[in-house]
Amino acid sequence: MIALIDYGVGNLFSLTASFAAIGASVTVTGDPEIIKKADKLILPGVGAFEDAAKKLRDSGLADIIRQEAAQGKPIMGICLGMQLLFERSFEYGEHEGLGLIPGEVRPISDVIGKGLKIPHIGWNPLILNGENPLFKYVKDGDCVYFVHSYYAANCDDYVIARAEYGAPITAAVARKNVMGCQFHPEKSGKVGLSILRAFCEMEDKI
Repeated sequence: MIALIDYGVGNLFSLTASFAAIGASVTVTGDPEIIKKADKLILPGVGAFEDAAKKLRDSGLADIIRQEAAQGKPIMGICLGMQLLFERSFEYGEHEGLGLIPGEVRPISDVIGKGLKIPHIGWNPLILNGENPLFKYVKDGDCVYFVHSYYAANCDDYVIARAEYGAPITAAVARKNVMGCQFHPEKSGKVGLSILRAFCEMEDKI
């Protein structure tokens, strides 16, 4: 069973529909007991880092996610959900993340230079960095869909894909069983569905 974590911040309908499209069912839940029983976890997220992190802490789900990660359960964060996996974010201040992947979240305006629109919205080809089970159906240059103004920085050891937007931008990360996509697989057509399929096929403990 795959649990799609509902903590009041996330594009739950589109993700549920995408999993249904590949023949996989997900349980949308904020119940800690159901999350513990799940084989895999999806952490979605849209909006502001500070608000999302607070909701995870206040609901007690931050500690649950850390506990499940420590047991080797596959966890994938998507967009803001990926950013929450890091130690901290500098989005309108400094805010603590889940600390599951070393690194931090910073404004893309720091690195992309002038003349490019923020937020970064649109399709970009992936530049794969080595091999990872999450991308077993993906090839270098496959395009995915981004919507973001912040990016994961100082995390080179865990970057499994980048995209070019005025500068190399972290597109996906992985640290053993914890992984994340800055882009939206659920909005990335067949490529995105293939990534979700690969996640479903992972072993229940990594």
